[in-house]
Amino acid sequence: MSMENYLGKNTPKLGFGLMRLPTLPGGTDKDIDIEQVKKMVDLFIERGYTYFDTAFMYHGGMSEETLREALVKRYPRDKYTVTDKMPLWDIKGRDDYEKLFQTQLQRTGLEYFDYYFLHGIGEEKLQLLDETGGWAYLKELKERGLVKHIGFSFHSPAACLDKILTAHPEVELVQLQINYADWESESVQSRQCYEVAMKHEVPVTIMEPIRGGALAAVHPDAMQIIKEYDPDKSAAYWALRFCSSLGGLIAILSGMSSLEQVEENTRIMKDMKPLEDADRAMLGKVMDKLNSLPTIACTGCKYCITNCPQSIPTPGIIHQLNEYTKYQNLQGAKRSYGMMTGHGGKASDCIGCKSCEDHCPQHLPILELLKKAAGLFE
Repeated sequence: MSMENYLGKNTPKLGFGLMRLPTLPGGTDKDIDIEQVKKMVDLFIERGYTYFDTAFMYHGGMSEETLREALVKRYPRDKYTVTDKMPLWDIKGRDDYEKLFQTQLQRTGLEYFDYYFLHGIGEEKLQLLDETGGWAYLKELKERGLVKHIGFSFHSPAACLDKILTAHPEVELVQLQINYADWESESVQSRQCYEVAMKHEVPVTIMEPIRGGALAAVHPDAMQIIKEYDPDKSAAYWALRFCSSLGGLIAILSGMSSLEQVEENTRIMKDMKPLEDADRAMLGKVMDKLNSLPTIACTGCKYCITNCPQSIPTPGIIHQLNEYTKYQNLQGAKRSYGMMTGHGGKASDCIGCKSCEDHCPQHLPILELLKKAAGLFE
């Protein structure tokens, strides 16, 4: 990055993402184990880290309230920074922005946010933002002193990111999905998006550095490569080290779910060194191994969905089966599956009509795959 003293340069680089918090036994996503979270926050701050990240929709709104109870009520304001995000899917008109923002201030117990994002913008949200004055409202929040720095989180192609940053030079930071598995991904475009941000001299916060936990539990054949290279380093260590080697970073977010994860991540990030050529070569071998694993040859054409009477998102379900094959992260796959099928269309809803198989150009045994998915993810 060209500028020497960019926003957030001196921020300790591990960020605490409050989107996968521990819940009480038998509870729902909203039943957060607040006492365990307090211990996690205490250890995080004790080890010198300050960056916390939440959003309106995390844990059904309870993430923001947990932040208030575990952090805001218990620590002086100068001991931490907080990022929150505007939920654009709840925006219908200009007045909605203020209502939602005031709700966030009330939930968190804060008088201002250090960083504030438009949540998950992409090509499909640009018209909404223009029609409802979203960009103007974001700048207004800064002018009113309710947020210190403005930006957005992003899950779309690099060309769209370039378009947005060109049109909106007021943006001070951007949150991107970056990890070594998605670095050269044609869909995620981690490297290309990062390079666009650097071109515009906009610093970055990284989300999903361990890919939702997937890079902490890769396939045994890939794990063998990691352990043979350095038996003392975990898979999570290499995922975090890959990200920390990039320039222009404000923080690397980790959605931590236990005190043990806070302990491991804070320990890993202490005195982190940039990757060397041999390290990059090892990670390249890991990706070669993961990409060579036998996966289901679904092309995502969606012909299987067209006449499905149960509206089952078969391509997405097959993608999760492939993700599980590569990364062996059952919890993460279940979470993604649950989000995908939360409003219906579960694999177990299949009635066996075989319309999907009749329309599949790859002639996949879809009914068999759906049964496998139901057994694994439900």
